[in-house]
Amino acid sequence: MTAVTDEDQGNDSGTRKADGRWDDGLIARRAAAAATRGTAEPVPRAPADDEPDPQVEAYAPADGPLPTRLDALRELVGLSRARLDRDTLAEAGRVLDEAAARQRLSSRHTVIAVAGATGSGKSTLFNALAGATISDTGLRRPTTSQPIACSWTDGAAGLLDRLAVPGRLRRRPHPGPAASDEALQGLVLVDLPDHDSAATEHRAQVDRVLALVDAVIWVVDPEKYADAALHERYLRPLAGHAEVTFVVLNQTDRLPGEAADLVLDDLRRLLDEDGIALGEHGEPGATVMSLSALTGDGVPELRELLGRFVQDRTAATRRLSADVDAAAGRLRPVYVAGGRAGLGERARDAFTDRLAEAVGAAAAGQAAEREWRRNASRACGTPWLRLWRWYENRGLPGSLDRMGQALTPPEEELTARQRVEQAVRTVADDAAEGLPGPWAQAVREAAFTGAEGLPEALDDLAVRAGAPGAGKRGGETETETGRDTGAGAQPGGARPAKPPRPKWWPVAVLAQASMTLLQIFGGLWLVGQIVGVLEPGLVTPALIMLAGVVGGPLVEWACAAAIRGPARRYGQDAERRLREAAAGCGRARVLDPVAAELARYREVRERYVTVTKFSTTGR
Repeated sequence: MTAVTDEDQGNDSGTRKADGRWDDGLIARRAAAAATRGTAEPVPRAPADDEPDPQVEAYAPADGPLPTRLDALRELVGLSRARLDRDTLAEAGRVLDEAAARQRLSSRHTVIAVAGATGSGKSTLFNALAGATISDTGLRRPTTSQPIACSWTDGAAGLLDRLAVPGRLRRRPHPGPAASDEALQGLVLVDLPDHDSAATEHRAQVDRVLALVDAVIWVVDPEKYADAALHERYLRPLAGHAEVTFVVLNQTDRLPGEAADLVLDDLRRLLDEDGIALGEHGEPGATVMSLSALTGDGVPELRELLGRFVQDRTAATRRLSADVDAAAGRLRPVYVAGGRAGLGERARDAFTDRLAEAVGAAAAGQAAEREWRRNASRACGTPWLRLWRWYENRGLPGSLDRMGQALTPPEEELTARQRVEQAVRTVADDAAEGLPGPWAQAVREAAFTGAEGLPEALDDLAVRAGAPGAGKRGGETETETGRDTGAGAQPGGARPAKPPRPKWWPVAVLAQASMTLLQIFGGLWLVGQIVGVLEPGLVTPALIMLAGVVGGPLVEWACAAAIRGPARRYGQDAERRLREAAAGCGRARVLDPVAAELARYREVRERYVTVTKFSTTGR
């Protein structure tokens, strides 16, 4: 009897009996039920091609981890588009598209493909499950050139459209036990071309349909069950889809005695080597069994397994979850690395130290300390020492002022470009350590891009810092004096103010002036005695003059001892200000962009963890 055809929109058509009644399974059952009730209900007609499909329940898993994983994968792809190339994200994008397409279609149907090699008997098994000769069988190879579908219930047109199965190749099971089996209601069985066909278009169709169906029945025979093409091209790559995989050893009627069990055990061994989990002892995994589609031995057992599988209504969810696992496995090298990603405080401090060294913060602090000491000496030194220094400052060769200037590095040497570049390279390498390749490259690019112009900025910073001794003048604040708080310089690169003077300086100056006056007074007194203007008496004027001569250096020495602490603190403060300014410049240009890239990586890593957290394959 000719099988019934299910056209493009799921139309019902079939074979008319001699009494004019349609006998296509579903319509026949409805007509029989109406006759039993004794009603005048007319026999339903097959809908026309232009009539819309009946409304079917959309695939919408309300609970479970799959929706969360798909959302995380979608966010992961979106966040990674600017960092990863299109080819890397192609598989994840395909999985998202296919998942969205499958979720828009019926959840009451389970699409199972029957795949196998040439001569394995897959079409014979397909016909045995359908209870009719739907797919041609014979000696001519390949027998199946296009996918042929058999749907046990209505509403599968959208699923078959997605598989691109032509309307003329859509069938219904033959009326009988196979068609009336309640457990198989919702099954859509698809017979595929041979996966090892010599025709390239046949293999392309197999690959296309296998990526879209909910489950696969792999039919192998005793001769080709160990074929490398089957294991390397299909079974091994789809090892994560074990829960939606059936592996059937067909043609056991050709094996004598216990040979079928031996071949079946060897098949299980090969599947285990392929990484496919076997569903034995109640554990989830692939179903492996033997049968003979020609004699019917073992077919009822397979039909019973398929009935439980279909009624479970989770095949599509498990298939999509396995697809997500496979996509996540391919993405693992670009999201997971061996080390711990991040930029620690030690690396940040080392970067700051290198910038401070490049900008000459330590030298600036030392120069500021010397300037403070110099000003203190000028204020508290004896007049005769200041007169000598004035003489030297006239520009004579070898003067102390010239020597101080020689020790001061030229302005253009305040920063060293090579030191800055080395500091940027080092901090970029520290930040990229432990990151996968694409994200490590993104971190380095962020650091190098931000470092463009950093040497010039540090040079300008050092120039604006001006001569050592930039700071507050008296009780004025930096804002009041118009100096830049970061560098301690006045606008326009003007020479900064002199170091502040402590409150005890006027006392020291007054004491030094008193010592000088004693020297002058004692000297005049002695001169007056010598010329006879005053009465002779050398002891008193000599002691007065000696007190001035000795007291002046003592006051200067005491002041020198007192200014050591303030001078050192002033130099450290100048070093700190320049160091903080250089660190702020480096942070804004380098560390902040690097930190932003690291934050983006941590965000995508969290999404990736969500995708893999509820993996059904353990991958």
